[in-house]
Amino acid sequence: MRAERLGAGTAPVKLASATSVVDIIATLKTDEPDLVIIDSIQTMFVEGIESAPGTVSQVRMSAHELISLAKQKKTALILVGHVTKEGQIAGPKVLEHMVDTVLYFEGDRGHQFRILRSVKNRFGAANEIGVFEMTDKGLTEVPNPSALFISGKAGEVSGSVVFAGIEGTRPVMVEIQALVSPSTMATPRRAVVGWDAARLAMLLAVLQTRCGLKLADKEVYLNVAGGLRINEPAADLAVAAAIISAITNIPFSPGSIVFGEIGLSGEIRPVGQSALRLKEAEKLGFSHAVVPTDTSYKSKDFILKEIKYIRQLKESLAG
Repeated sequence: MRAERLGAGTAPVKLASATSVVDIIATLKTDEPDLVIIDSIQTMFVEGIESAPGTVSQVRMSAHELISLAKQKKTALILVGHVTKEGQIAGPKVLEHMVDTVLYFEGDRGHQFRILRSVKNRFGAANEIGVFEMTDKGLTEVPNPSALFISGKAGEVSGSVVFAGIEGTRPVMVEIQALVSPSTMATPRRAVVGWDAARLAMLLAVLQTRCGLKLADKEVYLNVAGGLRINEPAADLAVAAAIISAITNIPFSPGSIVFGEIGLSGEIRPVGQSALRLKEAEKLGFSHAVVPTDTSYKSKDFILKEIKYIRQLKESLAG
């Protein structure tokens, strides 16, 4: 019924309900398909090994037998595996070393898009992402992921800043939202979604010490819009800009993007692939950027404001 709903009822796909690797290999030797998907490798077992399916020995041997057959028959093999609560592949780490490519399929139930992320690739670039939208017809490709992560009000209200990030080799524009409110608690709350909480604490300390902002009696909430998770330090300046905009209630300059790493002394450090970030931002209609000094990008229609210290960031807000 699901295949018919997705328009794949006549697709040349064969299904088999089996967990014995011996039975699976015997079938594959007869049919010799072009693509084999095992869902999941933690349920497979090899006869002769006394341990239960999902244990280290069973997962290792099952993967070894299936990979050997795939190489012998020149068949593409996809092993689906479970992940832990921390988001890591469950089972032995040797499984990641045995395969050619490791892909993470990420998503949030509260959002309609899914991200396919490459964390290992023997024959290509790693840390690449593909963005897909979940629809009633299945997964559909999103050609412009930045449109998903930026709302129509990005940059028009206080506490909203657009960050020019890099996912693998793909530039992605992401909206970072901050909210600063008074607190009556002895220890004000700091809540963050989509970014590192420890890095937020460090950044708040820098803003208090180097920029003179009073945040000790304020609650700080930070959110990366769209459910995307950011890991690169280049988001420091965008987060700081969102917090300053929120606490002063002054919107950031419309049509602007921000990126840069902040050091503990308050200096703004350069980041990699600056030209790629700015080129993508200009293509999407942005006209201004607040960036670290020594950012090499030339365009007659794009205005760069280079800053060296965090205290200069407040001057970049639109009055």
